[in-house]
Amino acid sequence: MHKTLFGGVLALGLALTALPAAAQNMTCKLTFSSSSWSIFYKTTSGTGVVTCSNGQSLPVKITAKGGGLTVGKSKITNGFGEFAEVRNIRDVLGSYAAAEAHAGTVRSANAQAMTNGKVSLALAGKGEGWDLGVAFSKFTLKAR
Repeated sequence: MHKTLFGGVLALGLALTALPAAAQNMTCKLTFSSSSWSIFYKTTSGTGVVTCSNGQSLPVKITAKGGGLTVGKSKITNGFGEFAEVRNIRDVLGSYAAAEAHAGTVRSANAQAMTNGKVSLALAGKGEGWDLGVAFSKFTLKAR
């Protein structure tokens, strides 16, 4: 009985020691490709992969929809994003509120900062196409 009690106390101690490490934020990044078109209403779709500092990765599907004063068509091939306040890789999933201003011809550039509750995401990308305007949208990441 002594060995069983000691083993239980040891297991509980190890579990409690591991809790603070699991509760800490980790660094997660998104690489993606997407295409967009807009005539007052903007639609974006694409795919990407989220990778985190703990070695986990998660393939994602990207969609964004919204409206504003916008017109154009563009394609991002080497997009990059960085998340803040992530405790679990699945925290990155969901919809983010986004506002953006964009302009470009032939070589298009885009940068956005958005939030999903406590998780923040900063995106940057370069690509091809043309676009002009200001749009407000909902940017959504889903597991593939």
